[in-house]
Amino acid sequence: MDALATPPTTTELAAAYLQLAVTLGLLAMCAVLHRRYRRPYFGLWALAWGVYALRLTSIITFLHTERSVWLFWHQVTTGWTALALLWATLVFTQRLVWKNAYLALALVPPVWSWVAIYVVDSFAWAAAPMVGFLSLTTAWAAWAFFRYDRLVRSPAARFLVGVLSLWALHHLDYPFLRAQGAWSPWGYYLDITFELGMGLGILLLVLEDLDQGLRTLTALSGELQSAGHTDGTMTEAMLRRALSLRGVHGSALWLASPQGDRFVQGAGVAALWPFESPPEAALQSARDVSKSGMPSVISGGHGFHTYTAALPVLSDDAVVGALVVVGEARDPFTVLDNRFLLAFGQQVGAALANEDLHKSVAARTQELERLQASMVRQHEEERNRLWRELHDETAQVLAALNLQLGLVEERGDAAIAPALARAKTLVGEGIKSIRSVTRNLRPLALDDLGLVPALRALARDFGDRDAFEVSFQAPAQLPRLSADAEVALYRALQEALANAVRHGSSRRVEARLEADAERVALTVTDDGSGFPPDAAHRLRSRGGLAGIRERITALGGDLAFSNVNGGGARVQVRVPVERKESA
Repeated sequence: MDALATPPTTTELAAAYLQLAVTLGLLAMCAVLHRRYRRPYFGLWALAWGVYALRLTSIITFLHTERSVWLFWHQVTTGWTALALLWATLVFTQRLVWKNAYLALALVPPVWSWVAIYVVDSFAWAAAPMVGFLSLTTAWAAWAFFRYDRLVRSPAARFLVGVLSLWALHHLDYPFLRAQGAWSPWGYYLDITFELGMGLGILLLVLEDLDQGLRTLTALSGELQSAGHTDGTMTEAMLRRALSLRGVHGSALWLASPQGDRFVQGAGVAALWPFESPPEAALQSARDVSKSGMPSVISGGHGFHTYTAALPVLSDDAVVGALVVVGEARDPFTVLDNRFLLAFGQQVGAALANEDLHKSVAARTQELERLQASMVRQHEEERNRLWRELHDETAQVLAALNLQLGLVEERGDAAIAPALARAKTLVGEGIKSIRSVTRNLRPLALDDLGLVPALRALARDFGDRDAFEVSFQAPAQLPRLSADAEVALYRALQEALANAVRHGSSRRVEARLEADAERVALTVTDDGSGFPPDAAHRLRSRGGLAGIRERITALGGDLAFSNVNGGGARVQVRVPVERKESA
């Protein structure tokens, strides 16, 4: 076969050498990427550019020697270059696994090149099948990137689709350009342009993956930090965030425990993994992570899952579990450093430990609140018992004693009358004192009148007794409150008014009761000297407000106090409304 329609020129050799230099540059770039990220497709792209460099070396040698053996190897390496670029693309976009049957495709270039160089005499017939093969494999690579873009919405993939599609069309003009003598040097320059486009596209893929991976891990880290302040657990938030990754269909958390290694929670297509048999690929990737302590990716797997990726979850540098994700494109952590992924795994482990600690603290807090409520209830019961003893026994005894003293005074000697009168006065004072104590021990007005009238009567009693003005405002109707909540509000107003009398030098006190669908709030404001600077410290240790706080918090309410601008103190307590089901 007449290999060249026109003899080689110095311009063609210069263009070939330039293309060889560009190809070697792409080979070096992909080799550096492979060394940096240890991903197989970078190594395959480096191999493809290496074969491309051999192709150019063969054609340059042929142009110098015009020996047909170099033209044969040029044809062979041309086909191998197309297959290598296609294979690297499929491994990148689909994580395709090697099969020995693929070797059959590698035999096509040498077989046809032998026929084209040594058997067929027509240039057109010799070039057309190989040109078709090149165009087909290049278009196949473009289609692979097109499918990848449909899955993950990748601008870099769209750019490569355009480059490879134009390159596939350019392959078809080779017989015409070469036959017309127009291949040199414009054909080389076009190939250089497409090679540079491929190199730029690969770099864009790397930058895109780095950006996506960092955004992903940053978002996951944000979920770990904010999970304690949102609805649901940290694990749920993390797994939901993982589902937002490009091409991810399912995510699950696998934990190692003395009771056995298992998936504890899942989302997406992995939602049922904790309750049924998970895919073998998921279990295998989690076990690999547990053994090696390094991220693991398994191609293929279960059903339509193209990959199964697992990140180690670390606690004190020990692997305690794995975050497993499955999807139909590529794992989203593909170009991130293992050190970065391990640091993220440590953060996940710390967040899980913190979540367990929060759960433990919450359980302990609930237990303390139950104990506190029990203590407050027992305290109130003890006050009721003392009230009954003082009211029903001691007060009755003193009343009887006072009656007997009156009888003695009527029947006795006039000389002892002043002493008896004095004794009756002391007994009366004792009865009044006991009644005052019993009134403080048990607010009878709550039983007799209800909450709002009882509070209004309490405010009126303080105003009459202590010569300062007390105003009380309340709505006409309140939501239903538990008996404990009513007692707590009564005690809160009682203590706030007592504080205003004892410590505040107050002349006026305003008490206001407000309510909504969830809570009832009592606010007491005076015009006295306000709280001292160490009031918060004293509240933690002793004092009447400390008791009020115990009552309120035991009910699920809260207590707040502060100084008012311009002087005075404000105390506010809020208690929850009783639910119908609890009523």
